[in-house]
Amino acid sequence: MFGLLRRGAAFAAITATAAMVLAGCGGDVKGQHADLVKGKQLFVERCGACHTLARAGTRGTVGPDLDEAFAQSLSAGFKRSVVTGVVKQQILYPAVTGKMPGKLVTGQSAADVAAYVASAAAKPGQDTGALASAVRATTQTAASAKNGRLQIDANANGQLAYDVSSATSPAGALTIDSRNPSATPHDIALQEGTSGRVLATGKVVSNGGVSTISVTLRPGRYTFFCTLPGHRAGGMQGTLTVR
Repeated sequence: MFGLLRRGAAFAAITATAAMVLAGCGGDVKGQHADLVKGKQLFVERCGACHTLARAGTRGTVGPDLDEAFAQSLSAGFKRSVVTGVVKQQILYPAVTGKMPGKLVTGQSAADVAAYVASAAAKPGQDTGALASAVRATTQTAASAKNGRLQIDANANGQLAYDVSSATSPAGALTIDSRNPSATPHDIALQEGTSGRVLATGKVVSNGGVSTISVTLRPGRYTFFCTLPGHRAGGMQGTLTVR
């Protein structure tokens, strides 16, 4: 999302939108009746894989850091209602030269996401009340292979994490299954060490699909990770120890 919202571009976009509001052409830019809880949930699921937004707990690196993008405009005195309009415009009509597909969310959902981003961007602290529990916190565990098989599922909320941060397995043949319950596409790959040869890469899946790889391993340390752009950098990786 928000393919052109680097800090300077965001400031220019907000200036233009503010002019529209003052001219009486702002439409629903204020985001009245927006559901911020729903907006946060949709943002994490649909947008968090590409964008960092501290209050949402997302760490995507493919698109702009939204806290940084809007900091200048907000510190200059622009209202968050104007930011809502800019974000909604970017959701519905992103730049044709960018990577973001248009209308990832539409209608009321777009209004909800825009309102949440505007309420949270460059705002210190953490969400409170219903917003604090809108998205289940990422809880990672350790896993052990059983009968030559290991389960390493992707986060159900679309966040850049697997449910497993570390795993162990005996040496020999191993199949790793990674179910992805979310709408955010993910896969799973395995490499030697932290920067060595990639041994296998599963298919990209979403909405309940399973990415599977089968390898034969010697004792040592390996890294499992998602190969989609920005996902590993955002935290989607873990360690497999083979004994």
